[in-house]
Amino acid sequence: MDNGHSTQRLPRPDGNTVAYAKTDGSGPTVVFLGGFRSDMTGTKAMALEAWARRTGRAYLRFDYLGHGQSSGRFEDGTIGRWLDDSLAVIDAQTNGKLVLVESSMGGWLSLLAALQRPERLAGLVLIAAAPDFTERMLLKGLSPADRETLQREGRLERPSQYSPEPSVFTWKLIEEGRHHLVLDKPLALPCPVRLLHGQSDPDVAWEYSLQIAQHLDAPEVITTFVKGGDHRLSTPADIARLIATVEELTTSS
Repeated sequence: MDNGHSTQRLPRPDGNTVAYAKTDGSGPTVVFLGGFRSDMTGTKAMALEAWARRTGRAYLRFDYLGHGQSSGRFEDGTIGRWLDDSLAVIDAQTNGKLVLVESSMGGWLSLLAALQRPERLAGLVLIAAAPDFTERMLLKGLSPADRETLQREGRLERPSQYSPEPSVFTWKLIEEGRHHLVLDKPLALPCPVRLLHGQSDPDVAWEYSLQIAQHLDAPEVITTFVKGGDHRLSTPADIARLIATVEELTTSS
């Protein structure tokens, strides 16, 4: 159930549609990029929309191919396709400067989007960011038998702690992801970056944000670790911290 603004749809060239919800207001536009198998009605995405309405800020949230209210099969998705969806809706529905806010896999997509649209950046907020996760986390964490199954059958199912449905990983996701790695080469961004990470995150180790921060070349990089914080960082205190961070970047730009 989407309790925010009515969902609209952006047609894609292959006949699929990207679902999005837009809040008009003053800039820079805050754009939320969700995580792997997440959607645009999550706690953080909706809390930011409520903040944007309350403060008169421009805001955009959306679902990638095979996620949430967008069309298509999740298993057909790749990092490149989800990046293409992101850029398409950002380009069509926003003007001027952007503050990109992300969660988990959205961190990879937002870094890629930032590299494609550097002139539009006012700031980046990375929450438990997982760039290059297909290679550095997923593949590295598989047993030889699971890896063989994934390569042979093209897909692997794993129980999800966030959904009754299992998580599905495809070999195509891993292979295509290799064309979009960002931590194996210089990563320069022309805007301030904020990283937020829970130190009890079971999915993406908090040290990963430390590696990203060290790897980034940006005018200002500030990393905040939340003792006891989980992967989602969606408690009231977490949301307040996120909004304060976003507010700082939108007012200082």
